[in-house]
Amino acid sequence: MLVKLYPDNPNAKEIKKIADILRNGGLVIYPTDTIYGIGCDINNSKAVEKVARIKNINLKKANLSFICYDLSHISDYTRPLNNHLFKIMKKHLPGPYTFILQANTNVPKLFKNNKKTVGIRVPDNNIIRELVQELGNPILSTSVRDEDDVIEYTTDPELIYEKFGSQVDIVIDGGFGDNIPSTVIDCTDGEIEIIRQGKGDLEL
Repeated sequence: MLVKLYPDNPNAKEIKKIADILRNGGLVIYPTDTIYGIGCDINNSKAVEKVARIKNINLKKANLSFICYDLSHISDYTRPLNNHLFKIMKKHLPGPYTFILQANTNVPKLFKNNKKTVGIRVPDNNIIRELVQELGNPILSTSVRDEDDVIEYTTDPELIYEKFGSQVDIVIDGGFGDNIPSTVIDCTDGEIEIIRQGKGDLEL
């Protein structure tokens, strides 16, 4: 199903419907402030496995990211942050950044792996943030792009629907996406290191 939503004012009724689909193990492709993403409710292990199959990733080794509404939920999944790091995240989020943080014991339980890290995203996009808020917990996130160059279908929601529509429950058309990924910042050892420069200019 292809659903049109507007970032400035996402339709609350449609957001609620999509959140219900996620709670029931559905998969959704959604806009962010960078590339379109594919994800599911992090608490539904069967849905997480489906995402892994579509993207051909190994959950035991995958670098997983969660999309959060804001920073209020991150302590549920990460070890305590120092004040300096928290201030930097607060200053830059919502925004096109993925912060790699030390995971607490909840993450391995969710994904049956030994991952010690988790990526945290708070995109500057009302559609996905409203969806996370309605769901009540973060959404697993991985980009729809292939490992090769970003090509047209990764930015055009109608082409994304043609390619992935049969594999997911909902594709949200939130307008054309970007073709530049998020900037990834590794914060796992207390230092702040940019490991992939994408969209956004981090100010330390």
